[in-house]
Amino acid sequence: MKAKTNFAFFKLLSFRILIVLAYQIVAIVVGWHIYELTHDTLALGLVGLAEALPYFCCALFAGYAVDHYSRRMFGVLACVMLFLTALTLAALSSGWLPGKPSWWIYGAIAVTGVARAFIGPTYSALFALILSRDRYARASGIGSAVFQFGLVAGPALGGVLVGWSGKTTAYSVAAGLCLAAALALLLLRIKQPPPAQSAPIFSSIAEGFRFVFSNQIILAAQSLDMFAVLFGGAVSVLPAFIHDIFHYGPEGLGILRAAPAIGAVITGLILARYPVNAHAGRLLLGAVAGFGLCMIGFALSSNFWLAGALLVLSGVFDGVSVVMRTTILQLATPDAMRGRVSAINGIFIGSSNELGAFESGVMARLMGLVPSVVFGGVMTLTVVAATAKWAPKLRKLELDQLH
Repeated sequence: MKAKTNFAFFKLLSFRILIVLAYQIVAIVVGWHIYELTHDTLALGLVGLAEALPYFCCALFAGYAVDHYSRRMFGVLACVMLFLTALTLAALSSGWLPGKPSWWIYGAIAVTGVARAFIGPTYSALFALILSRDRYARASGIGSAVFQFGLVAGPALGGVLVGWSGKTTAYSVAAGLCLAAALALLLLRIKQPPPAQSAPIFSSIAEGFRFVFSNQIILAAQSLDMFAVLFGGAVSVLPAFIHDIFHYGPEGLGILRAAPAIGAVITGLILARYPVNAHAGRLLLGAVAGFGLCMIGFALSSNFWLAGALLVLSGVFDGVSVVMRTTILQLATPDAMRGRVSAINGIFIGSSNELGAFESGVMARLMGLVPSVVFGGVMTLTVVAATAKWAPKLRKLELDQLH
């Protein structure tokens, strides 16, 4: 039985790594593509907004669908949608589509936002079906390492493909990975429990919100990560740093995009081997504060390799944060609500990546590139201090309280 469970978990991880690789390749190539067309940091921010708005609109309904209908097939549908967007972008880069290229890019990224709304709830629900609760902490570390490895390999592969073969090849590779991810889910054999009892969609979604907002630990953990990503992230403006400060090509962009995930992979592997229980809340707060400090250091660095090292360190801190938050979410959520709670978490976390990209683009336009990233790091430290004061249950959390 254990071997069967491990093989099922391997298939689920295969789905996750393949879809992350595909998404990250598209993300880095789109960033390079749009900046190549416009040389405008605000255009980079608008890519994030184009993804965040449809994601935000669809996430709650995606969580409801996963809880009440199928814990797997909506993930397959998301893979197919991402496959079609990658093909559209490949056609655009080949000059086969008429009209203004930037509008095609924003439209394809909007469809990507819809697809991504289903990926998190699918993974979270299947994770809980496959594994027993006593394996959540260790499996969360493994899952985080796999996810972060995708964040390493995806940007690096995307940058190399653009530099050596062009944007069309990169988009085409992403399309192939999407099909492979869909196949991994289709091959996953699980015994799904009966869907949650059907309920009016809006009252069911409201039930999920009531659960999250009545649980100080879950709400504080999600809010902490959301605001840290919203203010502290600098990924969306990396093309501008590469062009204007470090003077590297697309390969350099791939290196910097991959750097945070290198640190996070190392952290995930360590935490999978040595799961954390004691002082989990304090560790989460300290990790987010360390992330903010790294962002400030990165912004002030004018040396490419020093900046890369600081991004690796930021990934170490972010990896701790991701594993802690994922474990808390899995342990504290009832089985029948995993899709909806994961969707709400996605709104907190997933959309904040794209809204953070928009915020970074706007602030870079208003304040300048370097001051905007420094400002974001300072705001991250402020959020940590506020959370530590106003959420004592999170600050004092030990994971065995949630078993």
